Amino acid sequence: MTLDELSTTASLFHFIRPWWLVGLPVVGLIWWLIRRAATRGVALPPVIAPHLAAALTVNRNERKTILPIDGVAVLLGLVTLAAAGPTWSRVPNPLVADTAPVVIALKVSKSMMQTDLPPSRLERSKHKVRDLIGERAGAKTALVAYAATAHQVVPPTEDPDVLTPFLEGLSPEVMPRDGEAARNALQMASAILETQSSPGAIIFLLDRITDADKKAFSDHAQSDGAPVIFWFAGRDTAARDTLGAVEGATVIDISPDKGDVAQVMRNVEAAYQQALAGDDRQKWNDEGWIFAWPAALLALFWFRKGWTMRWSAAVIAIVLVLSTDDARAEGWRDWFFTPDQQGMRAFEAKEFQRAADLFEDPMWQAYSLYKSGKYEEAAEIYAWQDSSHAAVGEGLSLIRSRSYRPAIAAFEKALERDPDNAIAAHNLELARYILDYVETTREQSDTGGEAGIGADDVVYDNEAGRGADSEQQASSGETTPETAEQWMRTVDTRTGDFLKSRFALEAARAPQ
Repeated sequence: MTLDELSTTASLFHFIRPWWLVGLPVVGLIWWLIRRAATRGVALPPVIAPHLAAALTVNRNERKTILPIDGVAVLLGLVTLAAAGPTWSRVPNPLVADTAPVVIALKVSKSMMQTDLPPSRLERSKHKVRDLIGERAGAKTALVAYAATAHQVVPPTEDPDVLTPFLEGLSPEVMPRDGEAARNALQMASAILETQSSPGAIIFLLDRITDADKKAFSDHAQSDGAPVIFWFAGRDTAARDTLGAVEGATVIDISPDKGDVAQVMRNVEAAYQQALAGDDRQKWNDEGWIFAWPAALLALFWFRKGWTMRWSAAVIAIVLVLSTDDARAEGWRDWFFTPDQQGMRAFEAKEFQRAADLFEDPMWQAYSLYKSGKYEEAAEIYAWQDSSHAAVGEGLSLIRSRSYRPAIAAFEKALERDPDNAIAAHNLELARYILDYVETTREQSDTGGEAGIGADDVVYDNEAGRGADSEQQASSGETTPETAEQWMRTVDTRTGDFLKSRFALEAARAPQ
C-alpha cells in the first residue's frame, strides 16, 4: 500500500458502532483486578526470618511472568474492537458499477512519434492502454484522442474488443491538425464522466503539456473535478517536472513491465473509494473480521496446561449458545465472518451462485443471482423490495430475460419511488426503444419484410398485439456478426480511414 493510499484509509477510518468501545475500559479493569490478586504475595508470620520466608514462597517471581489473564484480556479487547465495527470504505451499490469508470485521453500528435520509448511513444502508449483495459474487463472505459482538437473515439464500454480496433487506428495522420490541446480533452473527458452513475477518473497518456493546459488542469482540480492521472510517455525530465507541478494530478512513468499498470489501477481505485466514502446513501463496509485471526491465535494458548481460565471458557460457551440459530453452516467461518461477509468474499471471487446462497442482504443476494445468469430468480427477489434501486434491479433482470413490457413497468415503478433516479430514467428509455425495435421487426417479418436476424430460435414479446404470434428460424444466408471483432472485420474501410473522416467532420463543425 502506498503512502497516499495509507493517508486516504486513515482519513476515512472510524467505527460503525463506537459504543462497543466502552467495553475496553471494562476489560482493562477486569484484567487489573485479577492480575493484582494473582500476583499478591502470601503473608507469612513476621517471626520467620526474611531469607527463610523467601525460600518458602512458591512462585515468588510470578509478578514478572505472563499470566493467563493477560491473554484473555487481549482476546476480549480484540473481540470488543471487532464488535465496534472498524471501517474505512463503503459498500458499493450493487446496481452501480463496482469499479470506477475511466476516460483515457491519448495524445495523438507528431511529438508522440519520437522513439525514445521504442518503438515510439504513441505505440508504447497504445500497448499500455491495451494492458489497462485488459485488467479492467467488465469496467466502463472510454477513449478520447486529441492533438489540436479533441475527439471521443469510443464512449464508455465494458468490452475491450469494442475499444481495441479503434485504438489501433489512431495515428497523427487521422487527426485534423497537429497540436497540443490537452485542455479540450480534459473538458470532453469531464463531460463523459458526468453521464456516469459512479465516480471515475481521467487518465492522460502524453509526453508534455503547455502552460495554457497547465492552468486548465489546476482550475479543474480547484473545482473538485474528477481525479487526473498523467501516464508519462517520454524521457524529457523537464516535461515530467511540469506535469508533476500540476495541482491535484498524479504522475506515473511508463515502465517496461506492468508495474505502472498496477499503479494506475491502485490510484483509480483509491479515487473511487474516496468518492464513494462521500455517498451517504451507501452503508459502511464492516471490517471487524480482521481481528478474528489474532484472536484465534491467542485462543490456541488455552489448550496449554495452566492457561485455561474456566470463567472465560464459560463466557465463550454462553456466547455460542446465545448466537443466532439461523446462521448458515459454513464451519469455522461462522465463528469469524457474518453470512454477508462470506457472501462478499465469494462474490469477489466471482463465485456468484455460492454468493447468492450465502448473502442475507436481499439486494446483494438478488445481484449475485443476476450475475450468475438467473435473471428470473433475481427479478423475483428484487420485486418484493420497496426501494427505487430494487425496482431498477428488477427491470434489468427482466430485460435480460427478454420480458420487455414488465421491465418497462419496473422502471416506471422505480421513477414513482424516486423521480430523480437517473439510472431508472435511462433504462426506461432504453427498454422502450428495445421493445419498439423488436415489435417493428416483428411486424416486418409478419408482412413478408426482412428475413430473420440470425438467431437460432427467437420468440418476441407480443403483448401489444403488433403482428401475429410466430417464431423465426435461423436464415440460411449471411448472418449478422455476433461479436465486435466479427463486426469490425465486415467494415470495408480501415478504422483509421473511418476515424480520419469523422474527426475532420467534427473539426469542421466545431465553433472556431
